[in-house]
Amino acid sequence: MIVRFHPHALERLAERGATEEEVCATVLGGESFPAKFGRTGFRRNFGFDSVWRDRHYAIKQVEAFAVREGTDWLVITVVTRYY
Repeated sequence: MIVRFHPHALERLAERGATEEEVCATVLGGESFPAKFGRTGFRRNFGFDSVWRDRHYAIKQVEAFAVREGTDWLVITVVTRYY
């Protein structure tokens, strides 16, 4: 199974503080849930213990929203939350 990225998702990675590796790990090993527009959401928490936008956080949660294309996943967008 291959995880591919829509150009929109690639643009969002840097501005939201996620990496391609984290998104792939989220899609392949995270919790899945149904999302709007027939998409599938994936969620996974990562240890962060760092600073994001001038605040320190212990956990980074990555959510990826994707559609199935054959046996592959096409990631449409990525959302991050910091705790």
